[in-house]
Amino acid sequence: MSILGSEPAADSAATPDTTVTAGLDARRIGTPALVFMIIAASAPLTVVAGGVPSNFAVTGLTGIPLSFVVLGIVLILFAIGYAAMSRHVHNAGAFFAYISKGLGKPVGMGAALTALVAYNAMQIGIAGMFGFVFSSFLDSLFAIEVNWWICALIAWVIVGIMGVSRVDFSAKVLGVIVGTEFLVVIVFDIIGLGHSPGGVSAAGLLPGELFAPGVGAALAFSIAAFMGFESGAIYNEEVKDPKRTAGRATIIAVSIIAVFYAFSAWAMVVGEGASNVIGRSQEFGPDLMFVFLGEHAPVWFVDLANLLFLTSLLAALVAFHNIVARYFFALGRDRVLPTFLARTSRRSGAPVAGSLAQSGLALVVIVVFAIVGSGTEDPLFPVVTLFTWLTNMGAFGLVLLMALTALAVIGFLRTRADEYSLWTRAIAPGLAAIGLAALFIAIVVNFNVLIGLEGASVLSWLLPAIVLIPGVIGTIWALRLRSSRPGLYAGIGSGGSLG
Repeated sequence: MSILGSEPAADSAATPDTTVTAGLDARRIGTPALVFMIIAASAPLTVVAGGVPSNFAVTGLTGIPLSFVVLGIVLILFAIGYAAMSRHVHNAGAFFAYISKGLGKPVGMGAALTALVAYNAMQIGIAGMFGFVFSSFLDSLFAIEVNWWICALIAWVIVGIMGVSRVDFSAKVLGVIVGTEFLVVIVFDIIGLGHSPGGVSAAGLLPGELFAPGVGAALAFSIAAFMGFESGAIYNEEVKDPKRTAGRATIIAVSIIAVFYAFSAWAMVVGEGASNVIGRSQEFGPDLMFVFLGEHAPVWFVDLANLLFLTSLLAALVAFHNIVARYFFALGRDRVLPTFLARTSRRSGAPVAGSLAQSGLALVVIVVFAIVGSGTEDPLFPVVTLFTWLTNMGAFGLVLLMALTALAVIGFLRTRADEYSLWTRAIAPGLAAIGLAALFIAIVVNFNVLIGLEGASVLSWLLPAIVLIPGVIGTIWALRLRSSRPGLYAGIGSGGSLG
């Protein structure tokens, strides 16, 4: 069936291996596979090795482990209503469709463009970190000097190939990577708890260690560790059980991520000692975990951990690439963006046009940063610019979208009192909306800290504006379509919905 109304399903621009279709490759993903895909986006080893020490170093708070517990509670509340709505709305553009149905099509259109920018920013930003880590890895192990951007382009090729392959192939690869990441971090946790120079205690989990000056920055840093958890619903057109798989996988993934991050951050506090962890984090930064392992584990295990840090980043790149590709597909199908973006591969069922569009954007941004950074001798350039700027832009946009989605859940479920309890329809998503709104404010207030600046600068407002302005344009565009093209307006957010 064509998404172009009276136009044919395939036109002269179609290649033999692609088709314009209203559906992705259905019934490919089960709950375990989807859980791994969700967790892969959050990159567990990257968070524990890079995010947690950075949070300790910047905020000076030892209560970082507790921050994951607090955020986990907020996100599980969010996931309760999100899971309920996922039983009724099956759309590859999850936030786009949910907000359209719960808060209206104009807000949904704005959310769609904001989501597209935010997810692209997350994916492309991670490429900067990958380039740096891969370059450092080759230099330290093989004494081979390769520019970061060449390393980033190697990942770009791998991710591009996986993006046009069957989604269950990506799920299997990500499952292996995530499993090995967990094993490495668990070994680190065990060594940390066994070393414990100050003894095993509740340090890091006490409220007074988190709820102090700097708590806003701590929570803003920690929420970035969960980004991608909401992606389960994006695959709802491809899961084996559209009414249950995405919701179940989301709640499971959030619970695992929250507990795992809290426990591992606590193990870092215990392993380094509560009085030393902040100083050591400020001294070594993202290398702290590997320095600790170098002091207490065999050399081969440290090398393995470094290699898996690299594959952790690659898994996150694949996960966010798949998300962006499906957003392009959903927006093309609803004719919000050019309809050729709804092309899928006849062979793999993958959203091939959306995948290629994301790869194209990533290539342009990587090349721009490579040119701009060509005159600097700072090896951390791709980390402090491309990675830091873009991933925090992404987190900024996605937290805002989650807050709006929580409100949309209330709007959508309010007429379904016969199916869901008041807790599911209103209380849980309402509490989540309040918590997410508070987190969004914390990110706005601390944005200069998140991007490594000591005071306000042009970047403090320019980077968030890049995320928000497309959303404003999308809302205005939808309002114009409502009167000028009511048929097109009526289809906004409707693709794949089962009511």
